[in-house]
Amino acid sequence: MRRHELSDAEWAFVQPLLPRSERGRRRLDDRTVLNGIVWKFRTGTAWRDVPERYGSWATLHTRFRRWAKDGTFERMLRAAQARADAAGDIEWLVSVDSTIVRAHQHAAGAPKRGLRSPGLGRSRGGLTSKIHLACDGAGRPLAFTVTSGNTNDCTQFTAVMKAIRVPRPGPGRPRVRPDHILGDKAYSSKAIRGWLRRRNIRHTIPERFDQVRNRLRRGSQGGRPPAFDKQDYRRRNVVERCFNRLKQWRGIATRYDKTAESYQAAVTLASLLMWA
Repeated sequence: MRRHELSDAEWAFVQPLLPRSERGRRRLDDRTVLNGIVWKFRTGTAWRDVPERYGSWATLHTRFRRWAKDGTFERMLRAAQARADAAGDIEWLVSVDSTIVRAHQHAAGAPKRGLRSPGLGRSRGGLTSKIHLACDGAGRPLAFTVTSGNTNDCTQFTAVMKAIRVPRPGPGRPRVRPDHILGDKAYSSKAIRGWLRRRNIRHTIPERFDQVRNRLRRGSQGGRPPAFDKQDYRRRNVVERCFNRLKQWRGIATRYDKTAESYQAAVTLASLLMWA
């Protein structure tokens, strides 16, 4: 096994989740292709610079785009999560947060067609994207969204929560409701707390300073402060460690992909291997 390639254990985990093609001419081995795709995003290199031992760069790019468009990476991640849930390996103490990703100049200039946003925002620091993510108690991604870097965290909270769908073996609906949510002050709003209460989801989210001040200013009409458990909140650091592991992939720490679809597929692939 070479550096930045799948280990035998990772390949044994991923192989049953890959789609199988029984028709057509013989194609390049899936392990070779997936190793080339993983090598590309772990090193952050250009597609044309992927070593020839992985085959034609055009084949790798075509296979990656096909799997990104038809939802192959997403289905593989769901299958991995379902396998872990069936084994009782998911701790449903879910932490949510976001991280900024600098976008390279090559990420700009995508054709302006279709309804989906490219997920790029411009600020004083240049072009950026943002990953909004929820992870389990072990720091493994459950769901995420990709937006422009100037998108507020709280506006994507419900989108991230609704993206949590862990299938269960046999008939029945997937699991969508965590036992407990941990979030920082960016998610302290009446709308978010109300959304969680309506679904009977316990949560630990600290109040912002201005919210505390306004509540105290109103006296008895300000109501009681929301419950806050410091011991539970200390466990929120798992989402920071999750981002740290994702950004070990240079092609994720810096975005080079022009479309949000391709970048999201790369994050999904890295998330998948965190479940291996």
